[in-house]
Amino acid sequence: MKRTIIVVTTVLAGILFGNKSFAQDDLVRVFRWFIPEDQQYVTVADGEYQDGQLINWGWTDKTLMFYEYRTPGPGRVAVYGWSNPVSRAHISVCEDEFTDDQMLKNGYTQKHLQYYALTRRGPNTVCVYRWLLSKRHSWITIPEDTDTDVYLKKGYHHKTYQYYGVYRSVDAPIYDQL
Repeated sequence: MKRTIIVVTTVLAGILFGNKSFAQDDLVRVFRWFIPEDQQYVTVADGEYQDGQLINWGWTDKTLMFYEYRTPGPGRVAVYGWSNPVSRAHISVCEDEFTDDQMLKNGYTQKHLQYYALTRRGPNTVCVYRWLLSKRHSWITIPEDTDTDVYLKKGYHHKTYQYYGVYRSVDAPIYDQL
């Protein structure tokens, strides 16, 4: 009897801690980088490019914005990155937001999966918007808790809802214990 209780307890503990670990491992950090030469921003998931590559290409000001998921799941939408070699603009778009044909007709190429984003607000989430700078046809991804005055002064407008990000801060270990 004692042996059965130990085995059952061990299996349950493994399942509980295994699921918790998987949920944490499934999160990926999402950064914003800036290239002064082109005055362009790009949204990059951790591991999408090596930091050394981006620095070598002239990108600076790496800023952690929020977290997303590596894998698909209920209530998540795929987010793809595109770049335009003519305008040197980069954009992150949700699956089915625009067709591939529309993106290609607008000059965008190099479609690649970045991450899976939440489609509904939940606890510990932040709403994510995309803004446009028309004169450069430049896009920027901005979480709702960001001071947008800086971007308004630069001429960004056309604020569009995209999805929800997972907000992680210095108290993240507390949330991990729940």
